[in-house]
Amino acid sequence: MRRLGLFGGTFDPVHLGHLRTAEEAREALALDRVDLVLSARPPHKAADHAPIADRRRMLELAVPPGGPLGLDFSEVERAGPSYSIDTVRQVQAREPDAQITLIVGADAFAEIGTWKDFATIFTLCDFCVTSRPETSAGKLPIAVENAFCYEPTRGVYVHRSGRALRFLPVTALMISASDIRRRCAEGRSIRYLVPDAVVEYVAAHGLYSSGRTAAR
Repeated sequence: MRRLGLFGGTFDPVHLGHLRTAEEAREALALDRVDLVLSARPPHKAADHAPIADRRRMLELAVPPGGPLGLDFSEVERAGPSYSIDTVRQVQAREPDAQITLIVGADAFAEIGTWKDFATIFTLCDFCVTSRPETSAGKLPIAVENAFCYEPTRGVYVHRSGRALRFLPVTALMISASDIRRRCAEGRSIRYLVPDAVVEYVAAHGLYSSGRTAAR
C-alpha cells in the first residue's frame, strides 16, 4: 500500500518553510510522497490572495516533477470552498489503495472544531500535526480530545476509528508568507526565503509589490 501525505495551504507564496515541513513529514512518517495541495478558496482565510494561476505556477516552479514532493490541484479544479474533507475523499476515490496522512500545522489544528465535518475526517485518514515557529505541536484541542487515546508504545494518539494522529516537531524556520508579501510591498529582498525560481517569478510579475520595484 502506498503511503501518501497531503499538505494543504494557500502558498501565497510557497516558501522554504513549506517545503522543509513537507520533506520532514515525509521522512519522519516514511511516506512515499507528500503532495502540496493548493487551497483555492480557503473558508477560514481572507480572500485577498494572489491569483490562483500565479500561486499554482509558483508551486510548479518550486516542486519539480518526479521527486518525493508532488502537487495536487484538485481544490483549484473543484467548485466551491476548499474543504479538506472533500479533498481527502476525492483523493481516496482517485487512489483507493493509498494510505493517506493529512499534514497540518499546529495553528490550523487548534481550530479543527471549525472545520467542515471535523469529527468525520478523523475516520478517513491519519493526521500529522507539525509545529510552527512560536507554536508547539503536542496538544489535542478540546473539540476532539475525547475522541482519542494515547498509545505510548507507538508515540501516537489513536482515534476511536483506529486512525492515528501524530505530533511532529519540525525545523523552526522563521519564514512566513505574510512577511514575504510585506517585504515585497516594501521593495525588499526575498531571496533565500523562497526558491530562486519563485523569486524570479514574483519579480517578473510584480506580485505583492504595491507598485514599488519588484523584490528579488
